[in-house]
Amino acid sequence: MDAATIALVLIPLAILQFGLMFYALYDLFAEDRRVRGDSKIMWALIIAFASGIGPLVYFFVGRDDSRGAVTGNVPAAPTDSIARILATWPALPETADAAISTTGLSKRYGGGVVALDRLNLTVPSGSIFGFLGPNGAGKTTTLRLLTGLASATDGTGSVAGVKIGGTGGDLARNIGYLDQDPRFYGWMRGRELLNMVGQLHGLHGAALKQRVGEVLEIVGLTDAAHRRIGGYSGGMRQRLGIGQALINQPRVLFLDEPVSSLDPEGRRDVLEIISRLRGTATVFMSTHILNDVERVCDRVAILNFGHLVVEGPIAELLDRYAQPIYELQPEPQQPGSIDRLAAALRGQAWAHEVKSTPDTVRVFVDDPTVAGPAIMPLVVASGVSLVRYERVRPSLEDIFLRLVAESGPPIAPPVTVPVWGLDASGRR
Repeated sequence: MDAATIALVLIPLAILQFGLMFYALYDLFAEDRRVRGDSKIMWALIIAFASGIGPLVYFFVGRDDSRGAVTGNVPAAPTDSIARILATWPALPETADAAISTTGLSKRYGGGVVALDRLNLTVPSGSIFGFLGPNGAGKTTTLRLLTGLASATDGTGSVAGVKIGGTGGDLARNIGYLDQDPRFYGWMRGRELLNMVGQLHGLHGAALKQRVGEVLEIVGLTDAAHRRIGGYSGGMRQRLGIGQALINQPRVLFLDEPVSSLDPEGRRDVLEIISRLRGTATVFMSTHILNDVERVCDRVAILNFGHLVVEGPIAELLDRYAQPIYELQPEPQQPGSIDRLAAALRGQAWAHEVKSTPDTVRVFVDDPTVAGPAIMPLVVASGVSLVRYERVRPSLEDIFLRLVAESGPPIAPPVTVPVWGLDASGRR
């Protein structure tokens, strides 16, 4: 075999070997790469000097992809860490203009289905705004209109000063969006997803690397950034969803049911992140978990059957719509005590509504000056001993249930259905 033939065989092999070696070294020193034994120097020596098979040994043995498949939660970032990072982000401009404004915004579908009917809404800049309503009220439809994912049938609106509908990329550059049921590529790692979203927003190089690192720390996923998303817990995926929505430092952040599927620990972590964003972005949060709204939101709007029922600061709504509530808890080992108490209270003119649970009876009254003195004689007459009797502060849930019940479905005009072949008198 002559030298030329040998060269034709050896040169491609040498190119393949050195190419594989350099690719293995590149993969080894990637920021999110984890290796068995946690010693990248050891694996670099194996790749470089293990008689040509070092790269193969590394790819088949050294790479620790098993960690990406481990399920389980990771703790959220400390609040001081979040505050430190957000302090370096651009603050919202001081302006009297609303972050979100709609006038007569409507959405109708075929068959006469009205998903949203003449919505007039104003969301102050920098607020955390709770958008409430029962299932099917039109919350997700509103979010789709405001984020440009759907077009309105009638009406106008603006978000972050950008008119919605046919705005190209101007709207996308100013908002972030977390869908109600976010779906990510399970084979990707958390850092890879954020890198991809950052590139879609025009970030590259050092700026992209810094932003991804900041977002990972804000949502508490720095230690899990190398894991495959398919191994994330529900709370981790939700935090990653908030992270991808924050990657472009949006002026308005839309969250559709961000905590509805999470356990208490996951809800706590996500709500903490949302509360820390106050002043950095306007947060528009659609949800039906009212305790969470009371915890983090400044203002709320209640939607029902596509109509706006009420909007305003939570404290103002509590003062305006809250009914006085008395709660009675009978002592245990009294058979039928709950039913006897509820029956005694329901017959009273001042009792607007009486609700019972296995342990307590709650009575909603119209006039506490009349109801207060009258309740205890009724309790004594019922023969029930109490372990607790108090006037409790109404919650946002109480107001929500009352207003939704009072608003009811929209009243439709009567429809006359013609019967073919009959005249006005009913004859053929």
